[in-house]
Amino acid sequence: MTVRYWAAAKAAAGVEQEDRPVGTVAQVLAGARADHPELERVLAVATVLLDGVPARDGQRLEPGSTLEVLPPFAGG
Repeated sequence: MTVRYWAAAKAAAGVEQEDRPVGTVAQVLAGARADHPELERVLAVATVLLDGVPARDGQRLEPGSTLEVLPPFAGG
């Protein structure tokens, strides 16, 4: 499964996207935090989407899924 990082999340992770082992949303994000400690502050305020729909921590991810981390961003 793929995790895609946007804006400040991309800067914190140091990558635009990465493949991660499947698990629940919470497990995948915990692994991302462990590998990229700077993500902690971003994930505290980010919206997380699973295949374009708001994700819940307990949701199980499947191979081929895409999890996106979108921090709040200004503009208009």
